[in-house]
Amino acid sequence: MQTEHIRFEIRDRVALITLHRPEKLNAFSGRMGHELGEAYRRCDTDDDVRAVVLTGAGRAFCAGADLSGGGETFAKQDEQGFSAAGFDPPAFALRKPVIAALNGHAIGIGLTLALQCDMRLLAREGKYGVVQVRRGVMPDAYAHWTLPRLIGMARAAEVLLTGRRLDGQEALALGLGSRLLPAAEVLPAALELAGDLAENTAPVSVAVTKRLLWESFALSPGQVGAKETALHHHLMGREDAIEGALAWIEKRSPRWKLSVGRDYPDWPE
Repeated sequence: MQTEHIRFEIRDRVALITLHRPEKLNAFSGRMGHELGEAYRRCDTDDDVRAVVLTGAGRAFCAGADLSGGGETFAKQDEQGFSAAGFDPPAFALRKPVIAALNGHAIGIGLTLALQCDMRLLAREGKYGVVQVRRGVMPDAYAHWTLPRLIGMARAAEVLLTGRRLDGQEALALGLGSRLLPAAEVLPAALELAGDLAENTAPVSVAVTKRLLWESFALSPGQVGAKETALHHHLMGREDAIEGALAWIEKRSPRWKLSVGRDYPDWPE
């Protein structure tokens, strides 16, 4: 991939995407959004990618929108071409697990894009906030959908409506991440977690579990049960269901056969 504002590499079936404008604390740009969307699409369709880690270069994850345009930063946009999503597809739409390694400050869209990820590891030194209401605009990148699912309506209202900044400890207590680590340890921990996913979890099993997990809030218990049953029928008796049990019994690493590109099911209604 030819990129300017991100870096993309694959290591041992883990894709590492780095927001890369360190001189601007990785402030989000239109170019960054375009490149991030391309990287996500590559990860979704490439069976060599089993897990994705998203991080930032230097001492920040992403300091938010690039405000170098001053009063024109949030100028009126073309109504046909503009999307508040910032990029497409969102991380929650990928069929691979996405881990956000928030190695430093994540402000504004820097935090809302991380909220789309399946897991977030936070830096103790970082500052976090969805500050858009303090800039005369509003939260973006599906934050009104992701954040209530992650931390509940009341806590989401406090974060989104006040736009205030949180330190790492408060962000963890609110549920914005699953771990709080020294900044230097965030990326290594995320890569270790992604490596474990890449080696020890069956890719199609993870893909369908992820989609149903994100979808479940809109479903009744009966609908969830019906989809779990239909998806079990897709997985049971196939190579990975056999291999998973044998690898456990034989005390060895599994050798998965099914791939997301070839074996992902038609989604049950």
